[in-house]
Amino acid sequence: MDRAEAQALIERIRKFSKADAVEVQVFGGNTTNVRFADNQMSTAGGVSDFQVGVQSYFGAKHAVVTTNEVTDEALRAMVEKSERLARLAPDDPESMPLLPPQQYQPVEAYFPSVANMTAEERAKIALTALEPCRGAGDLTAAGYLENRTVFTAFGSSSGLFAYHRGTSSNYTLTVRTNDGTGSGWAGAEHNDARLVDYEGVSRRAIEKARASRTPVAIEPGRYTVIMEPQAVGDLCQLIGFYLDARATDEGRSPFVKQGGGTKIGEKILDGRVSIYADPSDPMVRAQPFDGDGLPLGRQEFVRDGVLKTLYYSRFWARKKGVPPTGAPTSFLMSGGSASVDEMIRSTQRGILVTRLWYLREVDPRTILYTGLTRDGTFLVENGRVTRALKNFRFNDSPLFMLNNLEMLGKPERLAGTEAGGAVVVPALKVRDFNFTSLSDAV
Repeated sequence: MDRAEAQALIERIRKFSKADAVEVQVFGGNTTNVRFADNQMSTAGGVSDFQVGVQSYFGAKHAVVTTNEVTDEALRAMVEKSERLARLAPDDPESMPLLPPQQYQPVEAYFPSVANMTAEERAKIALTALEPCRGAGDLTAAGYLENRTVFTAFGSSSGLFAYHRGTSSNYTLTVRTNDGTGSGWAGAEHNDARLVDYEGVSRRAIEKARASRTPVAIEPGRYTVIMEPQAVGDLCQLIGFYLDARATDEGRSPFVKQGGGTKIGEKILDGRVSIYADPSDPMVRAQPFDGDGLPLGRQEFVRDGVLKTLYYSRFWARKKGVPPTGAPTSFLMSGGSASVDEMIRSTQRGILVTRLWYLREVDPRTILYTGLTRDGTFLVENGRVTRALKNFRFNDSPLFMLNNLEMLGKPERLAGTEAGGAVVVPALKVRDFNFTSLSDAV
């Protein structure tokens, strides 16, 4: 649905409304994919999705109803149902008035290279992993390629209208050795399929699987660790969930100062670290507005290691008398120029980690998490990788880790994390990372 069609649909729905105020959100798109496992293509398909939702307001009461039909009869029924429910709802003490029309920074996130990719082209990408694994005889590949073409439109009875469309191509691959001892993973994502190195992903996963065969155990403890970007993103992205101003003001955040107040203005990380969100960054190209239609701009949370700001919902911003920022939808971290190979060459004894998984919170006041390494963990000795290691469980905080930095690589966009969202981070070399036990999982 293009911008004009979305705007016309929202206007049709708005005319059915008898509420004090009404918001309409429309989203949908097409997803195409190919999935393979056990060295065979397993599924290939496409899904078209569409949903429209209306939120009706009577004073501080409001309710939402959704549908995927666009006949006048269905849309009128949706609006009438939301009005009946809104009248029954209790007053929302945090209800906010509708936003007036806003100005949005356009983000060009739609690329025909994704939208027009054919099933044959997707199958050829899968074959970049399947053919070498079949030919090798000792490797088994499982992977997933998903191309998404999506749009979102938002409008209200205040005259606000926002529209965004975008594409993304996401390719992830796991390769296992047939002796059951080795596993390698790689992935990549971008809005433009021309910028995804599909063959490179397949090659890296295969190389990781072979190199990780027959791992040995070493004692858990504190080690110098070289984290590839995926591992950095898995852990450091979690910082973003603790940057909410309300949680901090209410004492539920690591950014609360002892005795009251926040740590804004204090140095909390290594001076080489800056953390920000920016939907218009060319490596992100995300939706430039939130679910209320509030424009999302660049938010610089940490600059040169110093906490600069937190993010504010509209309700909390009004309560505190500051401008609202909305919640960030991306996580970007500054980097350096070191390559992973340079980090390895500079390491006397350490551990190279491909990625992390199954991360769970231990202490929200310090962002202490526990989790496991996965799909390629290696011992580094005298400047080179010497052997594959059994996986570890770790207990550590990204705040601790980013105060123990030795080297930073060039930021790159990840193919996704457990937490989701657009993430751009560098590889890191850190000291004293805390591995607490071994894991037999491959």
